[in-house]
Amino acid sequence: MKPKIFFITGGCGFIGSNFIRYLLENTDVKHIINLDKLTYAGSTSNLKEFNSDSRYIFIEGDITDAKLVYSLFQNHNPDCLVHFAAESHVDRSIDGPDEFINTNIIGTFTLLEESLRYYKSLSKNSVTEFLFHHISTDEVFGSLGKTGSFTENTPYDPSSPYSAAKASSDHLVRAWYRTFGLPVLITNCSNNYGPYQFPEKLIPLMIINCLNEKPLPVYGKGDNIRDWLYVEDHCTAIISVLQNGILGETYNIGGRSEISNLKIVETICDSLDEIHPSISGKSYRELITFVRDRPGHDFRYSIDASKIEKELNWVPDESFETGIRKTIQWYLDHQDWWQEIQEKIYKQERLGAL
Repeated sequence: MKPKIFFITGGCGFIGSNFIRYLLENTDVKHIINLDKLTYAGSTSNLKEFNSDSRYIFIEGDITDAKLVYSLFQNHNPDCLVHFAAESHVDRSIDGPDEFINTNIIGTFTLLEESLRYYKSLSKNSVTEFLFHHISTDEVFGSLGKTGSFTENTPYDPSSPYSAAKASSDHLVRAWYRTFGLPVLITNCSNNYGPYQFPEKLIPLMIINCLNEKPLPVYGKGDNIRDWLYVEDHCTAIISVLQNGILGETYNIGGRSEISNLKIVETICDSLDEIHPSISGKSYRELITFVRDRPGHDFRYSIDASKIEKELNWVPDESFETGIRKTIQWYLDHQDWWQEIQEKIYKQERLGAL
């Protein structure tokens, strides 16, 4: 199918806002209904250029509000629901798990119930024209050793309150497909990076700390490894799955860019040394500071994206080298965006240290 009316949750956050932007700028989407609670990591400023676009409708609200969700289904008749809304920062889940349980589990349950209610109400002619696409993470699979990769059949083994809550939501989505017949798709992605990422996450945190010439905190020895995916590549993958994915299936989305945390930080430092040298004239690498490791820190993630590559003919356009250059330049060009966050919401303090 090719959805025309999108009901998107969490569309003011990092990945959600990039997805909405991609739809409005690159597809023939008819309408987008964006439901977002506007927590600390979501902002309407991420999509302010579309405020006057008649295709875009923003609703401030909570995905646990069943009456609100039901009314949006009834008023807008979407072809699909793309569920981005989630509490997503591991460190914050260590400090306060309750919000993660509420949003990621109870919120997903509410959306599934109201989606099923809506789906059952559709006419026979339109009953195949609705999809529930659940956006999840590779963190549900737990930690890998030095070899191997996560496939769609890897057993779940979450380590943090965040990943446990996301694993729970994945299981709920599958259950609503198998038990109630709700048409669903699930994607598990690797670590995203790119424009509009809240600066508590590794890459924007390091870029901004470099620009402020503040210490660059690296957990442990910096040898934890992640697979990195440029956010626009994630957006095109989601569209590929929506258009051509098989109902009830899961697709892993990865960038085939496994890099250690220390190497990430060093790459950022080296790029900024070249394009935005420090006032002191020293290399930004001198700011690297090793700190006590995160509790329960998974050693390595690696996504095997063979299924989506072979079955749906999707591959990422960006290598890590090209994507990180674009990302660094975006944060250089949009200092007003992250400086406002710094002043009002988050000052790069460490979270989740117990």
